[in-house]
Amino acid sequence: MNKGQNPEKFLIADAKVRSAGNIPVQIIKHESQYAEVPDYGPALEQMWTEGQHQWLALSSRSSISTAARSGHYIHVDRPDIAVNAIQRVTTQATHR
Repeated sequence: MNKGQNPEKFLIADAKVRSAGNIPVQIIKHESQYAEVPDYGPALEQMWTEGQHQWLALSSRSSISTAARSGHYIHVDRPDIAVNAIQRVTTQATHR
């Protein structure tokens, strides 16, 4: 949970997420640090990383990877990686 320890004083309370069972989940991390907010970027990066690793527990068929040469907006910087991930989980979901 982000307790407002940032210049905008955002308070973000994440709701409890239920298990996705064995539905495929692909988590894609960006490679470049979130530079748009240099004052608290490293703390934000740490929160993202912790959250992404928690998402791994959502499914028994989850995986995590890093999108090379990407920033925060992976779908913009590396649409090929986003499309490949969608195709991969779609294929996995239909071939149990």
